[in-house]
Amino acid sequence: MIGRQSKLSLRAQCELLGLHRSSWYYQPVAETEENLPDPMLTSSAGPLMRLLDERYLNYPTEGVLQMQDYLRTQGYQVNHKRVRRLLRKMGIMAIFPKRNLSKLGKAEYVYPYLLRNLDISYSNQVWQLDITYIPMAKGFMYLVALIDVHSRFVVGWDISNSMDADWVVETLQEALARHGKPSIVNSDQGSQFTCKKWVECLLGHHIQISMDGKGGSQTRASTGIRAIDNVYIERLWRTVKYDYVYLSPPENGWELYQGLKAFFERYNYQKYHQGIGRKLPVTVYYDSLASSA
Repeated sequence: MIGRQSKLSLRAQCELLGLHRSSWYYQPVAETEENLPDPMLTSSAGPLMRLLDERYLNYPTEGVLQMQDYLRTQGYQVNHKRVRRLLRKMGIMAIFPKRNLSKLGKAEYVYPYLLRNLDISYSNQVWQLDITYIPMAKGFMYLVALIDVHSRFVVGWDISNSMDADWVVETLQEALARHGKPSIVNSDQGSQFTCKKWVECLLGHHIQISMDGKGGSQTRASTGIRAIDNVYIERLWRTVKYDYVYLSPPENGWELYQGLKAFFERYNYQKYHQGIGRKLPVTVYYDSLASSA
C-alpha cells in the first residue's frame, strides 16, 4: 500500500495509514543457523530451538537457568538472555509457582477452572486447546489444536507464523461450524485466551469458559490445579512432535500443513488409543453423540 511511485511523500502515506514511518523501513532479522532446527542432527546434538523444545516436552518445570545448563552439556556456551529470548519466541514457559499468587492479570478476562472433579462422560462436554511451537528445516511455526477430552478426537487445528488472538478465534469458529459447540472450553491463561475477542466469542455461543493456571499469573500452586489436568493436549503435542515433526522435519509451511493434515487424519481415524479402551477417537466421538441425541 505504500510505494515510492506515489506523488505523496512516504511520510504522508504512512500518516494516512496510521503507521509510524520507521515500520516501513524496518526489515525483520531472521534467526541464526545455530538457533534454528537442523533436520540432519539428532535429538542429542542440535541447534538451540530444537534442543529447547525437546527438553521442555520431557522436563516442563525447567526454567531459563536450567535450560542454559542443559545446553552447556550439549556443547553450547550460550548467555541466559539468549535462552530467555528463544523460549519466549517459542511460547514456552516453565511450570513453577510465581510471586503474587493471589494477584490476577486482566481480571475481567480470567475465568475459574471448571474441570476439577468433573466427570467427563460424553463428547462435546469439554474441549481443551493450546498452542505449541513447531520446528521446521528452516524456521518454525505455531500450531493450535482443540481436542475433545472424552473421545480424544481432534475437532480443529491450524498453523500460523504468529500467535495472535484472531487466528485462535477463527480456528475455534471453524471447529464449532463442523462439530457443534461444547459445554466447556478449557485453556491456559495465555494472552490469546485472556482477551476480549476470545471471551466474547465463547460467551456469544453460550459456552462456559474454563482456564487453568499455565501461562498466567494465577498458577497451579495458588489454585490447586494439578499439573496433569491439561494432560490430554500435552500428550497430543508429544505425539505430534515425536511421531511426525522430529522424524520428518518439514521444509516449509505448505509441507508442514500437508504433513499435519495426514497426521491428524491418522490420529483421529486410524490410531487406537489406550486411554479410551483401545478404540478410535472418531468412533468414541460419534457413538457418544448418537447415544445422547
